[in-house]
Amino acid sequence: MAAKDLDQIVNLCKRRGFVYPSAEIYGGFRSSYDYGPLGSVMLRNVKDAWLRTMVQMRDDVVLIDAAILGPPQMYEASGHLANFSDPLIDCTVCKRRFREDHLETRDCPQSMKGCEFTAPRAFNLMFKTHAGPIEGSGADVYMRPETAQGMFVNFMNVLQTSRKKPPFGIAQVGKSFRNEITPGNFIFRTREFEQMELEFFVPPEEGPKWYKYWCEERLNWYINLGIPAEMLRMRPHESDELSHYSAGTSDVEFLFPWGWGELEGIAQRTNFDLTQHAQFSGQKLDYFDQTTNERYVPFVVEPAAGANRTMAAFLLAAYDEDIVNDEPRTVLRLHPRLAPYKVAILPLSKKDTLTPLAKEIFATLSAHYMVDYDETQAIGRRYRRQDEIGTPYCVTVDFDSLEDGAVTIRERDTTEQTRVPIADLLPELQRRLKF
Repeated sequence: MAAKDLDQIVNLCKRRGFVYPSAEIYGGFRSSYDYGPLGSVMLRNVKDAWLRTMVQMRDDVVLIDAAILGPPQMYEASGHLANFSDPLIDCTVCKRRFREDHLETRDCPQSMKGCEFTAPRAFNLMFKTHAGPIEGSGADVYMRPETAQGMFVNFMNVLQTSRKKPPFGIAQVGKSFRNEITPGNFIFRTREFEQMELEFFVPPEEGPKWYKYWCEERLNWYINLGIPAEMLRMRPHESDELSHYSAGTSDVEFLFPWGWGELEGIAQRTNFDLTQHAQFSGQKLDYFDQTTNERYVPFVVEPAAGANRTMAAFLLAAYDEDIVNDEPRTVLRLHPRLAPYKVAILPLSKKDTLTPLAKEIFATLSAHYMVDYDETQAIGRRYRRQDEIGTPYCVTVDFDSLEDGAVTIRERDTTEQTRVPIADLLPELQRRLKF
């Protein structure tokens, strides 16, 4: 039973240390969030799972990490200065601002009566700042609204140093910044967020084939990591919603409590970006195929996902409530690769007789996995806490462990318990976790 109410996840995230409101002691900073001890690890796990699939397990994709700040010329070439905007309207009564395309009626979304709206005007979403020691005297620079442009402007660098040839990809994971008019829905839409993007460069005639390939690959990635197929869909864009660079785009959408929302877009960017940057920079950004004696500007297929909203989707899909031993429990049935902790070490008692052995087991397992160590409260309460934060397995060290050299493994989803020799504990967990 996936979460039906966003507040279920918001409350769990605050209570258990996944996500906190940013600058909360100062009243909060709207639409910004800090990731706590569990959330920071889970967000890293989401990104690592993406990198594992998109880079580590492929021989045709390489990784880069480009700068966040960029010159105006780069964003003039990409079209962001002219086209990266949303329609903004103001209410002259309640003084609030809204995206016009998000208003279903002309009634104020805040339920205020008698609201009157201004005519819509374009609002550029990029954050602008200055590079230089004296305010107002430095050059204008922009914080990147997407990670993509850093990959396009490094196309020749990567091509020459990696010795790849089309079809091949450049991947990147990192922060992006958009001055959203109406951020909201927890970590779904924020002004500071992380993206996981791939620019896959292909011969022009192979663009449609690779577009279809990446649509299928990316949808299956979410399913393989535990999101039920019925909570996902692939939605092709209508012609009037395509970006200025796109010859066709489809979104992987997730059924959030408020409705369908985008997790990832797969776009056919054609050769727009490389052509634009070549024109504005005066540098060649093409590829010469020695086997066919042909020179061409590669087409690009771009799968671009939001790490933060993807994490929210995994949390919502994994949320469950059931009854164990006649007591209700909340459990996150997270895929083991996404769970903040893979294993929790739970000594039955805080007595010094158990601590050395429990710490020894922790040291062994923590060399391989993120492991929690918890010796406070009754064992049942500790099980419930680990269930609620998604830990797949608990290892209980009891007084019998000192005699028989064995511990008890408890499984999160079934609550089944199995006695295992300590010498076999690591290989047994590796077998169950499958990594």
